[in-house]
Amino acid sequence: MNTLFKASRRAFLVAGLALGVAASAMAGEIRVVSSGGFTAAYKELVPLFEAATGHKVITAYGASMGNAQDSIPSRLARGEQFDIVILADGALDALAKEGKVVPNTRVDLGRSLIGLSVRKGLPKPDISTVDALKKTVLEAKSIAYSASASGTYLSNELFPKLGVWDQIKDKSKKIMSERVGTVLTRGEADVGFQQVSELLPFKDIEFVGPLPEEVQQKVFFSAGLAVGSKEPELAKQLVKFLASPAAAPIIKATGLDPVAK
Repeated sequence: MNTLFKASRRAFLVAGLALGVAASAMAGEIRVVSSGGFTAAYKELVPLFEAATGHKVITAYGASMGNAQDSIPSRLARGEQFDIVILADGALDALAKEGKVVPNTRVDLGRSLIGLSVRKGLPKPDISTVDALKKTVLEAKSIAYSASASGTYLSNELFPKLGVWDQIKDKSKKIMSERVGTVLTRGEADVGFQQVSELLPFKDIEFVGPLPEEVQQKVFFSAGLAVGSKEPELAKQLVKFLASPAAAPIIKATGLDPVAK
């Protein structure tokens, strides 16, 4: 993507944002916690929102689920305060039931697929069919998978359903508090599974592709208003932009299927 095209896209998005969200004479702060699946798009979109509105967005990151110190459930459980929570749809719904997210404030932002990458220098395996996927994981010397929504689906549902989990679990590692691509880049695993949007930013590994459609888990990354938000109206403005057609091109470019078209 050349510099001129980037500048044109930025100008277009700022214009689209300005039409949909009113600028404020008094700048405010919006606190957000987001899981990895939406991070690539989020990091491009938030500066546009800040430029158009004058508001400042303060962000923390963590896994959608799990008990790691920096996971979103752990952050909320120890009382960290946010205005917006962005994570996998099922985990967001669970937080709403626990009283951490305001009910009926969920807004879907983009749909994600689970993909596979391999350590640089290794041949790309075939995962175009379910049988090919089974063969790939059985033959892999080491496997890394996320501790978040995608990894939970793989280890608890898909691999047991395919009848391979007992054979591969000892060579599989759940990755806590960092991305699978980081582990592959360090050469600590041969193949790695995570959301496509979390694998694509790593240029020193080889992205293979998404899982076959028939075993794919389609997850929405969604935003909800955190209970105890100090800036609920500003938070709604930001969510409105992230879910808008103006944001859709960047969401799509980062490996997600935007809800807004």
